[in-house]
Amino acid sequence: VADYIINYLADYGIKDVFVVYGAANGDLIDAFTRNDKIRYVATMHEQGGGFAAEGYSKVNNGLGVAMATSGPGGMNFVTPIGNCFYDSVPCLFITGQINSNYMRPHESIRQIGFQETDIVSIVKPITKYASMVGKAADIKYNLEKAIHEATTGRPGPTLLDIPINIQKQDIDETTLISYDETVNLSYNEELINLQIDKYLDDLKNSERPCLMIGGGVRLSGAVDELLELGKELKIPMFPTWNALDIVCDDYEYYGGNIGTYGGKGRNFGIQNSDLLLAIGSRIPGRITGGNIHSFARRAKKYMVDVDIAGLQKKLQQVPFDECIYSDAKLFINLLIEKLKSEDLPDFSWWVDRVKGWRDKYDPVTKDMFKPTKYVHPYAFTRILSQEMTENDIFCGDCGGNIVVTNHAFETKTGQRYFTNNGNSPMGFSFAGAMGAWFANPDRQVVCTIGDGGFNMNLQELQTLKNYNV
Repeated sequence: VADYIINYLADYGIKDVFVVYGAANGDLIDAFTRNDKIRYVATMHEQGGGFAAEGYSKVNNGLGVAMATSGPGGMNFVTPIGNCFYDSVPCLFITGQINSNYMRPHESIRQIGFQETDIVSIVKPITKYASMVGKAADIKYNLEKAIHEATTGRPGPTLLDIPINIQKQDIDETTLISYDETVNLSYNEELINLQIDKYLDDLKNSERPCLMIGGGVRLSGAVDELLELGKELKIPMFPTWNALDIVCDDYEYYGGNIGTYGGKGRNFGIQNSDLLLAIGSRIPGRITGGNIHSFARRAKKYMVDVDIAGLQKKLQQVPFDECIYSDAKLFINLLIEKLKSEDLPDFSWWVDRVKGWRDKYDPVTKDMFKPTKYVHPYAFTRILSQEMTENDIFCGDCGGNIVVTNHAFETKTGQRYFTNNGNSPMGFSFAGAMGAWFANPDRQVVCTIGDGGFNMNLQELQTLKNYNV
């Protein structure tokens, strides 16, 4: 079973798996020695390994994988799993478990085996799929389902818990049962086209339309298509924090940053719009501000998302007028096709107005560059962004310093710029940046981190040294 798992991951295209060795995952680690297409990267702490897997996934635009042992090893994965759940990052977490013959027979028994922990129940609320593999014959089904769930729809983390004795068992691959992927919901293109027609009718009658872009656009592989759409619509585009490297500062229809912390433009553009199309983003309090009813107060609101729950008006903090169930790439391509036969109004005056607000309300001001005893963090970050190239990767830490970088850093089209926004644990960026480097060692990776955050995963300096990162 252990060999089957490692071989499957290698054939899937995984090059690096982030691990901390323990007695309950020893067979899995040993299996790496029998496949030269995949390797394990031994981090110093499971949390650092999980963060690295997230960074690996975000830069590779694919699956990240991390492994831990039972008990405290798996529990140290809880924060990275939460990261991936709230930021919609496809990662597979694999934990070893004690011998299933020595596990507690009932949940009323607290513990029987050494380092026995019901990790599946612990992470169920923050995973798309979590399961203990109780039979060796079920490994193919569970592995395929875990990867499918992680990488489709709204992506997210999955977890497989595998007892030691199951890892050791022999299997006949020809008899293994696969997971049936056809059970998932499909998109109704006919309905999506009707909803696009309705949007285009509203667009023709609009004076101040805008687009709000979330991280779901990258997850669907639609970055290039989105930039093409912007040039067709010729209306202001506002990125959320998960999309600052999708709609970049150098893009001609970039309208500024939005949200509670504001940024360039201080929300004036989106707040004064009369038609809002949100693609691949939820609308949380960090976007609306404290008074949710004032968000884009005069705008008719359209939302495009793959999260069916998030499309239900009853569950939305800000009720949207039209909720479109679609993958971002599918929706954007269908909209571009429709635009080929449409004659849209000229919105250039509105674009100029938004750009005026954007440039007038820049959080980085001239006085921040005046010589003093200390370097102003806003001035430092702005200059750092000017020095970095289009091919570079930036990973910022969580806490107060990410507010500074999100305000002051000017992204360039082609760059990767990321942190963890939904869970936002201090100490993420150092391990996350190392994961980004393993995903693409030919690109320069820059990590910023605060003095408080750096203490959280300081031990990963040893990983950096061990692998000459």
